[in-house]
Amino acid sequence: MYLCRLIHGFTMKKYCLDLQVVENRSLSDDYFLLKLTSYSQLPEMQPGQFVGIRVDHSPYTFLRRPISIHFVDRKKNELWLLIQCVGEGTLRMLSYEEGDNVNLLMPLGNGFTIPPFKYNVRALLVGGGVGIAPLLYLGKELYDAGFITDFLLGFRRKDDMVQYADYRHIGHVYITTDDGSWGQKGFVTDHTLLQEETYDYIFTCGPKPMMVEVAKYAVSKGIPCEVSLENTMACGFGACLCCVEKTIEGHKCVCTEGPVFNINQLTWLS
Repeated sequence: MYLCRLIHGFTMKKYCLDLQVVENRSLSDDYFLLKLTSYSQLPEMQPGQFVGIRVDHSPYTFLRRPISIHFVDRKKNELWLLIQCVGEGTLRMLSYEEGDNVNLLMPLGNGFTIPPFKYNVRALLVGGGVGIAPLLYLGKELYDAGFITDFLLGFRRKDDMVQYADYRHIGHVYITTDDGSWGQKGFVTDHTLLQEETYDYIFTCGPKPMMVEVAKYAVSKGIPCEVSLENTMACGFGACLCCVEKTIEGHKCVCTEGPVFNINQLTWLS
């Protein structure tokens, strides 16, 4: 079953699918990894897009929950979702067991841009907290396309860093923590990597203050930069207008026009 939505002049299929739980693994006190599969081939998905999960058997969860696409394992036909347990809906998802059916609208929104390949092109992927989620799939796509990929990831403490080995498998990983329990102490924009290395592209997702600082750094260095916004999204189709973001062309719905924007489209630095 699929729905169609006209975006930027092109008809894009939005599927409504029941996927089956392959694994639901707790990674820390706050995060868990949900792996889903389908009897048929999963639809095409871009890094930076998201899904809308219907949370059944939760009397206080009426709307679908937007979750970033964390990774797509084409060999196993699996969709991975890295989820932070923050409320009634995600708490219910934490109880899903192998074999359970989960209904999703997918894929939603627009994803990151994969630049044209050139030799020795370097990409920096900057994430904070659960904002690291879309960067794993993006990093794998860039790595497979031949880019040199570095991750700069920030957390409150060491225990919040999950799936380190998966990120490390496709690029160098640099860490900051608020308390100094792993990597350099402080914010990602304070990391010495930004003074020591140069990059051709920057991609970022996380808390807005962090992304604004990353955007400022990118502009100061003349580096193209895309950000994935984490505005509150309820419907996923631009109907509820709760996720609007001010851009140079007026207010736009993050769930349909984003969540990924080039920083030149936003008014953050004006």
